[in-house]
Amino acid sequence: MEQRQHERPRVVLGVTGGIAAYKACELLRRLTESGYETRVVPTESALHFVGAATFAALSGQPVATEVWESVHEVPHVRIGQSADLVVVAPATADVLAKAAHGLADDLLTNTLLTARCPVLFVPAMHTEMWEHPATQENVATLRRRGCLVVEPAVGRLTGADSGKGRFPDPESVFELCRRALERVSAEVPADLSERHVVISAGGTREPLDPVRFLGNRSSGKQGYALARTAAARGARVTLVAANSVLPDPAGVDVVHVETAVQLREAVLKAAGDADAVVMAAAVADFRPAVYAPGKIKKRTGAEPEPLSLVRNPDILAELSTDRPRAGQIVVGFAAETDDVLANGRAKLARKRCDLLVVNEVGEKKTFGAEENEAVVLGADGSETPVPYGPKEVLSDTVWDLVALRFP
Repeated sequence: MEQRQHERPRVVLGVTGGIAAYKACELLRRLTESGYETRVVPTESALHFVGAATFAALSGQPVATEVWESVHEVPHVRIGQSADLVVVAPATADVLAKAAHGLADDLLTNTLLTARCPVLFVPAMHTEMWEHPATQENVATLRRRGCLVVEPAVGRLTGADSGKGRFPDPESVFELCRRALERVSAEVPADLSERHVVISAGGTREPLDPVRFLGNRSSGKQGYALARTAAARGARVTLVAANSVLPDPAGVDVVHVETAVQLREAVLKAAGDADAVVMAAAVADFRPAVYAPGKIKKRTGAEPEPLSLVRNPDILAELSTDRPRAGQIVVGFAAETDDVLANGRAKLARKRCDLLVVNEVGEKKTFGAEENEAVVLGADGSETPVPYGPKEVLSDTVWDLVALRFP
């Protein structure tokens, strides 16, 4: 990609005519406050929801919708040519169709045709419109061309309707933009484009009775970082989250589960067409043999009954042995407290996965922290150390190694 000559990254924020257009104001504020030179290019319909004066005030840039304004500057060509990132948020079904078919009847669609930088679409529409075969074909076309089309969130839509099609949280959309711009500055392509990846995160809980459970300290932060990073690199992401309180990442399909058995069912279902599965969740090895339908009472002067446990399914070993798709890459995680590398190598051989991320854990290590340190072991004998740092750095290393192994 040609290196830009300006100092501040230039972002074009396209806004289309959906009720979620008001959320673009919060995204615009975050972009400008972070130092990005941001120009808003709305459609005429978008201005029915948010006025041009609002966009101009927040961006400090002129706002136009038609190619006939400031013709001497040739805006329909120059805006796209000079951009480091074009993000369309919200993106309606109409603009997705126009972009997929190369139609250009206003300034925004002309900008999309002239842009030679990453293009990120953040769809927002009613569920029926998102699920329509025409929309899905247009999305597939755009992704095949290298555009990043994130998955809409699930939740309340216009009126009383709920379902998939909600605009994601603006802060998480901003994080996608930030990650995409980081990769532009490093001249790294969206190498997971057209790939479907499945990630498990969090810690499973195995109920003893209606109020108690066996669990672990996992926060889900590493799995969520893997999901955010994969989405920023162009992947379609399914995140199976066990008992995490973290907000759903933008552009990611999230399936919430509680127990190991539920996690297994959700992962195997999603893995059917996945190019890679990363098992970052802390899955309980055992569960209570008997679930008490009522709260277990403490009896005066009596010792508690012994707790009988049974094994949970070994999801990582099952995926590695019987892969749902030929050529699928399987990545496991190993949390160890001693003999970290020796135990990791033994687990890699036993589980038969392609990569195993091994890290040392303890009361003040890894769980709940924003940083991580690990060694990624490969079935081919490779060993990739990742020094202590943000969990996104480890995530990028994992996806780098996965991408190298795709057939």
